Amino acid sequence: MKDTKCKIVKCDSTIIHEDIINAVKESMPEEERLYDLAEIFKVFGDTTRIKILYALFASEMCVCDIAVLLNMTQSAISHQLRVLKQARLVKFRKEGKVVYYSLDDDHIKQIFDQGLNHINERR
Repeated sequence: MKDTKCKIVKCDSTIIHEDIINAVKESMPEEERLYDLAEIFKVFGDTTRIKILYALFASEMCVCDIAVLLNMTQSAISHQLRVLKQARLVKFRKEGKVVYYSLDDDHIKQIFDQGLNHINERR
């Protein structure tokens, strides 16, 4: 079995690198933007929502189709779609009584592609 302990490197220096701190501080997004970013990643933290997003990469779909695809209830899918909609990750359009869902924009696919690239690098 592998030893998975990480060694923590401690900084024994008392020198403060103000130039680095100031440069990093300048490049940091506003607190509100960082909060919004964290919220987006929380939404990505659910496997069902990940599956729904992957399905929507391939095609616009209605709740019924997504429910059959994922072998879940329409109610469960609707709940997850509501979360995705609130996070502005999916949008919808109505055609008669049927509501079709799709990705809000291409950024979502790019985020997933980068995440998968990162995971695949580590294997």
